[in-house]
Amino acid sequence: MTQASSAPISTPTSRATANAAAVPGAKTPAASAAPIPAIRAEIEKRFAGRPPGQWGIDLPGIVTHTGSRAVALTFDACGGPGGSGYDAQLIDTLRRLGVPATLFLNARWINTNPSLSGELASDSLFEIGNHGLANVPLSTTGRSAYGIAGTSTIGGVIDEVSGGASRIVALTRKRSLWFRAGTAFYDETAVQVVSAIGFTPVNFSINSDGGATFPPGTVAAQLAAVQPGDIVIGHMNQPGSGTSAGYAAALPAMIDQGMDFTTLSLTRIPVHPRIV
Repeated sequence: MTQASSAPISTPTSRATANAAAVPGAKTPAASAAPIPAIRAEIEKRFAGRPPGQWGIDLPGIVTHTGSRAVALTFDACGGPGGSGYDAQLIDTLRRLGVPATLFLNARWINTNPSLSGELASDSLFEIGNHGLANVPLSTTGRSAYGIAGTSTIGGVIDEVSGGASRIVALTRKRSLWFRAGTAFYDETAVQVVSAIGFTPVNFSINSDGGATFPPGTVAAQLAAVQPGDIVIGHMNQPGSGTSAGYAAALPAMIDQGMDFTTLSLTRIPVHPRIV
């Protein structure tokens, strides 16, 4: 694992859209709200009445590439009913091959797997990213993705982001700079709110497992298409899926080809001031 170059980050509308197979989450009762940051009133006033703008996974302000030749593997753990499993074979493969990754943990997944979350957070091969409080799309108008209702107000966006952040601070004793919304969908104003409260929205340029729905051969084929600078999404909460077998098949060849893997914090992706 090497530190990435200082090339500027890009957020092109490229393979992120072409690889936008479903990244589903489970619809669950609302999680309890985290403490509201002191900056909340200022942010709500700043964005009050602003139209939502575009809706999607690859919008201005969302990072989809590392800005270097290094590849960042990222894995979501969505939590909730049907989403709180653990793909031990996937994590074992990463450890056996020494491949780093950023693990986006939802607060519900952490709450269901507290000891395991602590173990992963203490492993220097991994870093922990913020996958929100309730794993819902990030909307300022209540828009849905994959049948999952999103947040509906500026305050709801703040709660979803800061609630997940608070749970990660409690787990790791440090703040994660990286945020990914449930389903990976945002509206443009929500993206701006995430940045305003001090986080960097991260999505992907390669969808490796289609929300843990692809069979192993398809996962391996998606990984075979990875290019330097890609951010790759997968899922670590569905042990019955084809994800782990697909990665086990594809990663050795990627390593043999000299591909450099990194965590997000070892890239040169610009980050936002830590406010919450």
